Amino acid sequence: MDDLTLALWSLPVLLLLIFLRVPIGLAMLSVGLVGSALIFGDMMPLLQQIKTLAYGQFSIHSLTIIPLFMLMGQLAAIGGISQALFRAAEAFMGHRKGGLAMASIGACAGFGSICGSSLATAATMGQVALPELRRAGYAGGFATGALAAGGTLGILIPPSVILVIYAILTEQNIATMFAAAFVPGIFAALSYMFVINMVARFKPHLVGTVERASWSERWHASLAVWPVIVIFVTVVGGIYTGLFTPTEGAAVGAIATGILAYARGGLTRKSFNTTINATAAGTGMIFMIVLGAAAYNNFLALSGLPQELAMWVGDQGYAAFGVLAAILLFYIVFGCVMDSLSMILLTIPIFYPMVIGLDFGLSPEQVGVWFGILVLIVVEMGLITPPVGMNLFVIQSMAPDIPIKQTYLGVLPFVLMDLVRVLVLVAFPAITLFVTYF
Repeated sequence: MDDLTLALWSLPVLLLLIFLRVPIGLAMLSVGLVGSALIFGDMMPLLQQIKTLAYGQFSIHSLTIIPLFMLMGQLAAIGGISQALFRAAEAFMGHRKGGLAMASIGACAGFGSICGSSLATAATMGQVALPELRRAGYAGGFATGALAAGGTLGILIPPSVILVIYAILTEQNIATMFAAAFVPGIFAALSYMFVINMVARFKPHLVGTVERASWSERWHASLAVWPVIVIFVTVVGGIYTGLFTPTEGAAVGAIATGILAYARGGLTRKSFNTTINATAAGTGMIFMIVLGAAAYNNFLALSGLPQELAMWVGDQGYAAFGVLAAILLFYIVFGCVMDSLSMILLTIPIFYPMVIGLDFGLSPEQVGVWFGILVLIVVEMGLITPPVGMNLFVIQSMAPDIPIKQTYLGVLPFVLMDLVRVLVLVAFPAITLFVTYF
């Protein structure tokens, strides 16, 4: 069996291992090492690769941003920030028809700006907002669907762990990727609010309202969230302006969030230990996937599959946007059965050289940034696409009395809006890329 055939067969073998519930990191590591051994035909090069693989990956300085942003998210969760964001949004929008659901989306966007994790955003905001939505008379499936969709803003609005991984894989500037994600992230939040507004107009029995807050209540609610705004502007603004590196920005954000959590009484010795353990466990899981992906990608590089595939696509003369559409469709389908990080690590080394070689009328650097944001959005869609979107199950676990079918129906309008948003960003790259001109 030649090297290319071996590489092509490795993907179904990998998917089979994942289907058999082998951890994704271990599955990629095993397939990668065995595949490399078959290509080498000798154990000595493989043993040398194993000796240097872990150190080579984990000595990448940019990876230190991941545990820092994860720590920042954990501190935000125990610091009462999610409650403050929701109360502020509720005070200004809750009295409108569908306003409480819009407030939930706004709070998810705010929490995502200092969290960087979709599942954490969905879980945290679900605990805060779901009881309030149901108390206000929202239909159970629509409430869970809206919160599952809002949770996806955690990986789109910077800072985002997935964007960091993409930037490292493709050698993009992390600050540029964060800046490029900002407008699409706000676009996503506004588009979800538009969906809620349309549901409130045409199916008013699915939504509810709460009493209008006084201006005094709005003022006090606003005061509670200004530290979050300061942290976000300091971290993202400082990174983009070059005041500090992304890693330094993550450290500043973690320290500032920790101080805020301590000032609000959420950070105690017990909660600090829990936060550190949760951060360590999450980081360990991510780094194991990164190690497995490195082994598998080394195997693919040895086989020459990414380069051959890119050359083959170029030789076929396919339209650039047709190839892009096929890749994005692949992400949407596989996003229903795989987690976003694993998909990014597994596929970007294959798809990225292919996309960079296509003519979109943009520079390679611009294509790299644009493609990264598009991938992030369609991966985000997988988190809320039935039947196995991860965010759906996170929210569903908080409301076991709501049939999962109702949650599927409730999230469907948001999935359709995501499709529209992808089409808009594909048709108008400038929405994403205007930051690259500054």
